[in-house]
Amino acid sequence: MTTTADLPPATAPATATATATKPAGVLAPQYRALTIGMVALITLIAFESLAVTTAMPTVALALDGLSLYALAFGGPLASSVVAMVVSGTWSDLKGPTRPLWFGTAWFLLGLVIAGSAPTMELLVAGRIIQGFGGGLVTVALYVVVGHLYPPELRPRIFAAFATGWVVPSLVGPAIAGLIVEHTSWRIVFLAVPALAIPAVLVMRPGLAGANSGTVEKSGSLWDRRALWAVAAAVGVGLLSFGGQQHGVLQALLVLLGLAGVATFAPKLLPKGTFRIGAGLPAVIALRGLVAAAGFGAEVFLPLMLTRERGLSPAYAGLVLTVSALSWTAASWYRGRPKQPFSHSVFLQAGMISIVLGILTATLTLNPHVPVIVGILGWGLTGLGMGTVFPTASVLVLEYSRREEQGANSSAMQLSDSLATATVLAIGGSLFAAIEPHSPTTAYLTAFGLPALLALIGVFAGRRV
Repeated sequence: MTTTADLPPATAPATATATATKPAGVLAPQYRALTIGMVALITLIAFESLAVTTAMPTVALALDGLSLYALAFGGPLASSVVAMVVSGTWSDLKGPTRPLWFGTAWFLLGLVIAGSAPTMELLVAGRIIQGFGGGLVTVALYVVVGHLYPPELRPRIFAAFATGWVVPSLVGPAIAGLIVEHTSWRIVFLAVPALAIPAVLVMRPGLAGANSGTVEKSGSLWDRRALWAVAAAVGVGLLSFGGQQHGVLQALLVLLGLAGVATFAPKLLPKGTFRIGAGLPAVIALRGLVAAAGFGAEVFLPLMLTRERGLSPAYAGLVLTVSALSWTAASWYRGRPKQPFSHSVFLQAGMISIVLGILTATLTLNPHVPVIVGILGWGLTGLGMGTVFPTASVLVLEYSRREEQGANSSAMQLSDSLATATVLAIGGSLFAAIEPHSPTTAYLTAFGLPALLALIGVFAGRRV
């Protein structure tokens, strides 16, 4: 993969189609429909992800498929890894519109199959198709931003993308719970296609110039990188499935999954990513570190608050609402023009904020520490996530030539997915092994690993 990692951001090649006059913003007439359509599509993808998590226990019971419960989540995660690589190659060879349209079609088809599935096996098949479509879409949308939005607007559109994920986290689980309780779990799957089609139609006119300037090249979508992605996806699947098993089987599957990811992930990411090389490799590494640190700690926080501090599920869920709000606020701020500090300073500050948020939340293991301290402290993690995510997205495009935007956007998403899956599997396995003997030690381990990754992320922020 050719990169411009050795160039500072200020001298990275311009990749967007420039306009004669500075646009008013992402909702200026020439961008309005495209912005609204893309954010709406991302919001629906995010809502579906959160809603399915809420509904899946009911689905598994209704279809007598508890044995396939883990695969219903690990399957789409694994297929999305393959799709991200294919989408990046496709976007660089032919432009981003084709993977975007095909990805949307696969995503909606998977939802329809899952929503109408009479058996758990067919539902899992639909989820795998849906994950493949989602992987195509997410990478293609980043390339669309690189092709159609000038550099000064990219922080704003990425902030809007972040909001598209955060808002559903506030209301998605509650809405899904009401749907499952009062109607049918199938609506959770089947309602999204009905809403996604209008969003796609809205943004279609704005995509007219997305492929302009792209010199179509010959090449295969299923090249060596795609085959490596399949192997890495198998590793991710083994990690996801193995992390929910017990005993020797758990250890064996997790070790096999780690071996697969460790072997093939370096082949899919820019050279130097694992040693946090200066420039683009550091940005890609940082994206994986921030995702693994934030999400790796987040999954254990509500569990700790309910089991160790006796909170109700609703009250424990408040911690996620607080972090979602702070994430939104930080993303909004990073989208504003005339930022006072460099990207590197913001990235380091964001990672430090995540470390402080994890440490503050861990304090609530002590029964003498008020729970509100942990809940409000976790808002620092949201601030850090909202600062780092859009900043890293902007830097990936600044460090990419036009013909590299697909491959590098794919690498960023892959780093996110592979790191998160790995840390969740390791953290979950360690927690399951330690918790029966010492719950306190188990939680300290579960929070300590993400905190360590966030500290490494502070160093990575200096290398961008």
